[in-house]
Amino acid sequence: MDLSMLQDHVWLLLTLSAAAYLMGSISSAILTCRALGYPDPRTQGSSNPGATNVLRIAGKPAAALTLLGDVLKGVIPVLVARQLELGNTGAALVGLAAFFGHLYPVFFEFRGGKGVATAFGLLFVLDWRLGLVTGAAWLLVFLLTRISSLAALLAFIAMPVAAWWLIPDALAPLVLLSAVLLLRHQSNIRKLLAREELGFRAPRDH
Repeated sequence: MDLSMLQDHVWLLLTLSAAAYLMGSISSAILTCRALGYPDPRTQGSSNPGATNVLRIAGKPAAALTLLGDVLKGVIPVLVARQLELGNTGAALVGLAAFFGHLYPVFFEFRGGKGVATAFGLLFVLDWRLGLVTGAAWLLVFLLTRISSLAALLAFIAMPVAAWWLIPDALAPLVLLSAVLLLRHQSNIRKLLAREELGFRAPRDH
């Protein structure tokens, strides 16, 4: 690859990453609750603008819309990066930008969610095997404990190990993703250690 091609590649990666961050900054939870007449999820329940909190305060249809939106924020940027043949590392970096947009949305005072759904979306497009392994780990822990935060923590502790085996050239951005996701769950970790984290109980539809 000559210098001009490398520069074009870098500019494309930067442009896609910026677009991915802006897409990630569109809060599905907040917009869904506004559209359906529910309170801002940052002011209710766990104060987390994610599908689980929307389920608590607005019911299953609103939660499903939120989940779909959050997953697509990870899917679409990585899919575009794949189509433009940026490789595993480039696609993972673009997905990471979308993930950071979800966590720190520029349109919503940088107060975002914890990133689990968006992370799953980008993983399945980046490498379906990696998405499947991480999803299976989440599902197994959730079925055993009914604690979604514990399921997410253990799944994303396992994910970099699977990434090292399956797509080692994307390992660095995926390790960063997992580390940040774990940091975003600090309050859940404290509750788990204190045995105060409650298991999941689905509310009735609103």
